[in-house]
Amino acid sequence: MTQSSCLYHHILVGLDLTDETPQVLAKAVQIARSCDAKLSVAHVLEPITFAYGGDMPLDISEVQTQQVQRAEHELQELLKNIDYPIVQEHVLVGQPASELHYLAEQQEVDLIIVGSHGRKGFALLLGSTPNSVLHGATCDVLAVYVPPQTQPG
Repeated sequence: MTQSSCLYHHILVGLDLTDETPQVLAKAVQIARSCDAKLSVAHVLEPITFAYGGDMPLDISEVQTQQVQRAEHELQELLKNIDYPIVQEHVLVGQPASELHYLAEQQEVDLIIVGSHGRKGFALLLGSTPNSVLHGATCDVLAVYVPPQTQPG
């Protein structure tokens, strides 16, 4: 398929840097390759104050900086193992869906790819990042199903 006949020209993949991330990235590479599309990657860290309700009486900026640096390193290590050019890499702090929406608009992305872990229970009730990305996106969104890991036992 040539780029002129493919629907997608710039793909953004949102990566959560969990054990399933390589599967999501592999699917994104496969789609980008089939479309001869540009591929960008993003990892979004929620601000630490979100995780703790903003009621922490100490300066946590250094901890947040360390989280960003660790995520940048993990992303670099992950990207060493793929054989497709990445045009942009982003490690951001914010609300994942909002940041992915913003990046997609700024970079003229026409497909956002995220992983879907098929969660149940509270995670399903509270919503998930793929669901949040879908609502409010100005381009197509693809949730790549990642089956749950079976625990040895």
